[in-house]
Amino acid sequence: MSTERPSPRFSEIDSWEASDALEAMIEGQFAAVAAVRGARAAIEAAARAMESRLRHRGRLVYVGAGTSGRLAVQDGAELMPTFSWPSERLLLVMAGGPNAFTRSIEGAEDQADDGVRLIREYKIDSKDVVIAVAASGTTPFTLACLREAKCAGALTIGIANNRGTPILKESDHPIWLDTGSEPIAGSTRLIAGTAQKITLNLLSSLLMILLGRVYGGLMVDVQASNEKLLRRSEDILIRLTRCSRERGRQALGDARGSVKIAVLLLKGCDLDAAQLLLDRANGRLRDALALLGHRGMYAA
Repeated sequence: MSTERPSPRFSEIDSWEASDALEAMIEGQFAAVAAVRGARAAIEAAARAMESRLRHRGRLVYVGAGTSGRLAVQDGAELMPTFSWPSERLLLVMAGGPNAFTRSIEGAEDQADDGVRLIREYKIDSKDVVIAVAASGTTPFTLACLREAKCAGALTIGIANNRGTPILKESDHPIWLDTGSEPIAGSTRLIAGTAQKITLNLLSSLLMILLGRVYGGLMVDVQASNEKLLRRSEDILIRLTRCSRERGRQALGDARGSVKIAVLLLKGCDLDAAQLLLDRANGRLRDALALLGHRGMYAA
């Protein structure tokens, strides 16, 4: 596997000047970006397929082990505060369980039976989307999760850094990241990990855009769970409606924290009409505003 293969270029890296070693590793980060660009079509196809599956129901399931698993967990965890992705529609399946989020659990990635058991326990089915991430493309736990989920009818996305490996061959939408050898052989937290992180960021962000959770380049589904995010929600309302901060905060309160509903309230809707517009627009604020412009009857 290319991610495990020592590179002659870096065979003496421990004897280099620190500045030279650092420069070489920085170059590797650019290589990671290039690998993601090479997979752009696959990332787009996967996001579109995910959007179709998750438009109205279903869960987003992240699966992985070790570094790949922790990167997957991080991406999934950020969807709730950033895009208000419902917690009941998010599963983070990590080899070794929650303890493995912050430390290595020896042998956990080899436990294929645990992967099968967890997918069955969570009752993964045809409504769900499973993203399986493994630099090697062969990790037994992750591969077992992917196979079991696919047998249950789930849409499967496989992300790996070695070409032609099982996770890529057996997923519905394979994303191969051609990152090659690492400066420190086998340390996939470097180039491979960066490419995975970028890919997960792009995949989930594009999915949220397609699902209407972004409008005007703004996080219109942000959860105002603290003072900073409340102020961000107010700033979004001010930008979109040119209201005062006081009016924006009042509208957010009336809308129970929903920026989208608050925008429609500030555009003249009452609460019921705003919710009806959003429902008819499948949650897309842009489409809801277009409907409001065409149908004045919705305004209060």
